[in-house]
Amino acid sequence: MEKKKNYDKLIKALQIAAGAFMLAMVTAIVFLMAKYHISVKNADQIAGMLTGGTFTVALILIAFSVVKSFALVFPPAVIYAVSGIFFKNYFTAVLVNLIATVLSLVLPYFLGKFTGKSMVESLKKRFPKIAKLDNFAGENEFAIVFVIKASGMLPCDLSSLIFGAMDMTFPKYFLAANLGMLPLNLLWTLLGNKGDLSNPLSFLYVLPILLFAVAAAFIMKRFSKKHETKPTDTTEREESK
Repeated sequence: MEKKKNYDKLIKALQIAAGAFMLAMVTAIVFLMAKYHISVKNADQIAGMLTGGTFTVALILIAFSVVKSFALVFPPAVIYAVSGIFFKNYFTAVLVNLIATVLSLVLPYFLGKFTGKSMVESLKKRFPKIAKLDNFAGENEFAIVFVIKASGMLPCDLSSLIFGAMDMTFPKYFLAANLGMLPLNLLWTLLGNKGDLSNPLSFLYVLPILLFAVAAAFIMKRFSKKHETKPTDTTEREESK
């Protein structure tokens, strides 16, 4: 029997290292904005101050997204909106976010796959909601991944780690996860690119994704009820024999 490993220290180390890196990058951006009197409305000027311009900013945002995937609880919507602010062209921002999303979905998944179910046990101690996700093992993998990513029931990177640890099929996970994250990408990027974050009405851009998330959460709840009734049905059949 395989000896169970405790990954509490690894989880903490990854979160601390990722948090420190992200804090350093945020501090650098804030410093540049303060030094050159840049506001949210003209933040795209930062690209012109860096060697390589737009390409450099794209690499920084992608690197930030990859590193944040090990923080486990950092919302990707923030990066989507920031990308929309930094790039004048909406489609460029969406493309950068797509690349960042792909990488940030793959790395936690394979980390979870490498560490195995022992990682799940360690994470359950820190994130109680994971126990609910573990109950869906053996259900429709594509549907579960899509709904979890779209509804935001669990932080994106944390759920990717769990899906890997649960040994879900990678092609199904990868396609479902990207489709589930796509509405977030399109709408939060639109908010950063076309909206005015100082104007509360701009957040109407987010209304469709909120409605989508509510619908996904409702579907998830239906999945839960269906799953909870299965043991009861099985018990009744056994008693009738």
